[in-house]
Amino acid sequence: MRCVTPALEPLRRIAAYAVCSNQTGNVLLVRASPRSGTPGVWSLPGGAVDHGEHPSDTVVRETAAETGLSVSVARVRDVVADMRALPHRGITLHTDRLIYDVTVRGGTLLDRVGQPTDLVRWHDPRQLAGLPLRPFTAEVLGLAPGVDLRPEEPPELPSFYAVPGPDGLHRAQRFAAYAVATDPAGRLLLTLIAAGYPGGGRWHLPGGGTEYGEQPGVALIRELAEETGQLGELVELLGVASHRDAASLGPEGYPIDWHGVRAFYRVAVGQPTVPWVWDAGGSTAQARWFAPADLADLPVTEVTAEAVRAAGLG
Repeated sequence: MRCVTPALEPLRRIAAYAVCSNQTGNVLLVRASPRSGTPGVWSLPGGAVDHGEHPSDTVVRETAAETGLSVSVARVRDVVADMRALPHRGITLHTDRLIYDVTVRGGTLLDRVGQPTDLVRWHDPRQLAGLPLRPFTAEVLGLAPGVDLRPEEPPELPSFYAVPGPDGLHRAQRFAAYAVATDPAGRLLLTLIAAGYPGGGRWHLPGGGTEYGEQPGVALIRELAEETGQLGELVELLGVASHRDAASLGPEGYPIDWHGVRAFYRVAVGQPTVPWVWDAGGSTAQARWFAPADLADLPVTEVTAEAVRAAGLG
């Protein structure tokens, strides 16, 4: 079903969800209540990432609230994005969803009353195909996803909003995808952040904010080509970083309470070339290949250091 939604306000959010199985292999799901926009539909437990919160902490918090169970995070499984038209709310919503595998530490299943979810149950995987599932939940569980109500065309929207916060500062939450890109010789591709931008003078991973309606992997390969001139292939998701700078000063000239959530992937560049910066004069000053031994002496960003460790390169 297609829906023309030119009057709907475009919004973005970041959310995190738990994939949890018990000893018999049943999967934990929660049901949307009549208070939600999808009453009666089952989903993975989880929800929106609060400003400044690491998505793995969101999973623990939301799972406890929706199910009564205390869980620990084992690993990040996947990152997906989807777009939904919500005419009853007057919005079109793009959600970047971080999916984590979790294990139960304790607690007791607890249904809720008067909340966006009202039931929590363990479900036999063989019976999941007969349940009304949110499309992203079906996809994560290996089932054919249904179709959310979508706008005909993705609206144009910056990769983040800056909105007034309770402390008077504008705040922004931004999702981005970055590449730990290596060539056959084992060199690592890095970009230098231009002066005047947050992190200016430090070396960073190629990548950036995803566009509205865009999948993270697609965005990353596009950004890699635009930023460095390299053609890459996604290999695996390495991890997710979360960083908050409560008073970041950017080229706009005023402080922003900035929260970045960044997925970083291993990317193979099979035929490397001399890197070049397509968007000259922007936030990227230059791009270069580095041998792993060179990394110890480089000033790098926090997410770069975390991603390089996750990839086993430093």
